[in-house]
Amino acid sequence: MATATKRREENVAGDFFVDRTCIDCDTCRWMAPQVFHRDNGQSAVYHQPENLGDRQSALQALLACPTASIGTVEKPQDIKTAQDTFPLLIAENVYHCGYHSASSFGAASYFIQHPEGNVLVDSPRFTPPLVKRIEAMGGIRWMYLTHMDDVADHQKFHDRFGCDRLLHEDDITADTQDIEQPLTGTEAIELAPDLLIIPVPGHTKGHTVLLYQNQFLFTGDHLAWSDYLPQLIAFRRHCSYSWDELLKSMKKLTAYRFEWVLPGHGRRYHAPVEVMQAELQKCLQWMV
Repeated sequence: MATATKRREENVAGDFFVDRTCIDCDTCRWMAPQVFHRDNGQSAVYHQPENLGDRQSALQALLACPTASIGTVEKPQDIKTAQDTFPLLIAENVYHCGYHSASSFGAASYFIQHPEGNVLVDSPRFTPPLVKRIEAMGGIRWMYLTHMDDVADHQKFHDRFGCDRLLHEDDITADTQDIEQPLTGTEAIELAPDLLIIPVPGHTKGHTVLLYQNQFLFTGDHLAWSDYLPQLIAFRRHCSYSWDELLKSMKKLTAYRFEWVLPGHGRRYHAPVEVMQAELQKCLQWMV
């Protein structure tokens, strides 16, 4: 947990605070926007929780923080209640895992409770409360990794659950050379009738996204919502392979229908299919 002696002066007085180890990953700001905001290049508490709902959101953000940069003056007696909320329901049988990893620069990971076997999308921190909850929800059959940056504790999850890890061969590194199902080529791959892996090179050469039920698109670092602009965006400054290829890959997504964008970095976005398509076209125009 955060250290009081490193408490940022930008925090308002009160129980919750952010310390100077914050890496500005944005996690707490989108998980509990009523409590945290950005101030002078890092997160800070601008409004202390005033009700149980706000307090639970702040505790969830505390647990999700990849660098343990959020703390409380008083030991939180209700921390276990917050732990038990993860994985945190987003919609239907899709969940946010929380417990972001510093090795993935705070990227979000997701959990799909699926009748043919559960899917972990990218890797959270391997932490006992989350592992126990995932075990109670049926374990993991597949660990789908969008790209090389967000693999975090993949080996620990494989060792615990015996799950098959999937990652495109163009993004395999020394750390992931032993994965069970390397993905190949540029054509879409059906993992199950309602699970489609779509190669989208650009951010990295082997980046892929996962489309579930033609409704949820897990986008890794390929596509996200920006509250600042506000619109769907790609990350030009963090494109490590090819912006031109990323643009081609983004155009490829116009052939698919979905209502949710669930990214690793950036904000999630939910809209009717027609609105989502319009926003995707807006993103393409912005990228050129």
